[in-house]
Amino acid sequence: MNRSVVAVLLGLVTILASLVGAARGEAVKVDFENAAVGSPPPEFSTALTNGGKPGLWVVERNDPGNALVQKSDDPTSGRFPLCIYDALSARDVDVSVRVKPISGEKDRAGGIVWRYRDPNNYYVARANALEGNVVLYKVEGGKRSDLKPVGSGMFAYGKKVDVPSGTWSTLRVDAKGNRFAVSLNGQHLFDVEDDTFREAGRVGLWTKADSVTAFDDLQIEPHDVASP
Repeated sequence: MNRSVVAVLLGLVTILASLVGAARGEAVKVDFENAAVGSPPPEFSTALTNGGKPGLWVVERNDPGNALVQKSDDPTSGRFPLCIYDALSARDVDVSVRVKPISGEKDRAGGIVWRYRDPNNYYVARANALEGNVVLYKVEGGKRSDLKPVGSGMFAYGKKVDVPSGTWSTLRVDAKGNRFAVSLNGQHLFDVEDDTFREAGRVGLWTKADSVTAFDDLQIEPHDVASP
């Protein structure tokens, strides 16, 4: 049996193991190491909020290993490419991902999506290298609105923090009930409380406008689990 066939079989085994673990409500880690380079990862589906070109999500070789990259740099304002993990649906979930903003003149951002119902309804926490901040939003009916950190004023907008371009950072959201804790590189930044989306939903990845962004080591630990 040649090496390419072995690689494909190993990849299928890894994907099946992830799907079984997700169905049981176990923690899942997706590192894209066994995914085919140049293609989207098979356990994910893609979507788009609002107009513009669809996102181009492909696995690429990226130091130190494979990573998932959103490569389309269409600058359409309010364009949010999505890549959704299909094997798990949960209401309360702890999600982290390594994110590396690569390029973008209008935006240079990457985020975590949770309680995803459809391309127009979900929560997202994103880190933006151009703005130097992390902000949590709800997207409801296709309209994005920032949610204020607990204890902040009406003019607050997430948290100012260094988000370097071309370097990996780890973004994390721990969602329990109506309270969401957001961290970057192990530092707790803020909490948000919101009751818009109370039901279980999927987890995914997000970019904005012309952001070209890499993602790796997606980890999902459901506190509860529902059927996908």
